[in-house]
Amino acid sequence: MLIQKQVNLQPWHTFSTASTAAELVQVSSQKEALEAMSAWQEKPYLVLGGGSNLLFVHEKIERVLKISLTGVAPVEESSEHVVVDVAAGVSWHEWVMQSLENAWFGLENLALIPGQVGAAPMQNIGAYGVEVRHFIDSVEAIDRKTQHIHRISNSDCAFGYRSSAFKTAWKNRYVISSVRFRLAKAKHKINHEYGAIKEELSQMGIHPDGASPSEVAQAVMAIRKSKLPDPKEIGNAGSFFKNPSVAPELAEALKSKHPNMPHYPSEEAGRVKLAAGWLIEQAGWKGFREGDAGVHVRQALVLVNYGSASGQQIWNLAGQIQRSVQQQFGVELEPEVNAI
Repeated sequence: MLIQKQVNLQPWHTFSTASTAAELVQVSSQKEALEAMSAWQEKPYLVLGGGSNLLFVHEKIERVLKISLTGVAPVEESSEHVVVDVAAGVSWHEWVMQSLENAWFGLENLALIPGQVGAAPMQNIGAYGVEVRHFIDSVEAIDRKTQHIHRISNSDCAFGYRSSAFKTAWKNRYVISSVRFRLAKAKHKINHEYGAIKEELSQMGIHPDGASPSEVAQAVMAIRKSKLPDPKEIGNAGSFFKNPSVAPELAEALKSKHPNMPHYPSEEAGRVKLAAGWLIEQAGWKGFREGDAGVHVRQALVLVNYGSASGQQIWNLAGQIQRSVQQQFGVELEPEVNAI
């Protein structure tokens, strides 16, 4: 266990805004996590993973529990499937690459998503037609109040679009220590229906129907690199807003005015999903910059810190974008990034 005082948090999150933790405890085992949680039982604290989906709006944080648990361990295997426990502190992308190297399939469309494994069920991360919930068997989590360790089934996690019970009903109740995945070894159906994936595979000289999971992952990585800024070069947390789901009547009204507006079936019954990036771009925000807070020049869904923007400045910009899209389209945008 590593205990530090007055820690600069800029290197610990991808937005790289200025913030300081009065105390940061880094834990590398479940035992250490339990000790730290027990010591802080009556005090509030922030659980920090890879820091890839949060924005420090306040510049002073009292206590931070940094999750650095590592390890990948198969627990069950057959000719068609493998069940694997992965510690919460493992890099998500490294886990995806390791799964493919071992010929464990299912996560290929989720390659190059930043962050750690522990955040995957919390956010129900997803990309290019795949959500992680379809490959999670269960989640091991520690109750903050009692320090009891629970194994929570997939169905009890209440997964939804970029959401789960860990973000809603159980917010601040648990610390995720590991995730159990169930992946295919045989008879795996690859999801390459997104046009961007088919196009990238074609450019690679690969027919989509004959693509391997590793080749799909390579295509996904190439697409992400071409569209999204590298947090090591420009501070950002990827997609800042969720794609909104709206009533069919509103979707039809908007399509009549904007025939080329992207729209998709929603996970919510009786709703239509719209592309938040398209709405933001049409409202004139793509490439906008005020000081060091801005909207990326290639992807309007990504807010960026060009160097010295504060978390409050980024958050204020997000509010301006929300109000602008609401006024122009009657659509409410909900942040995907967690504001601290």
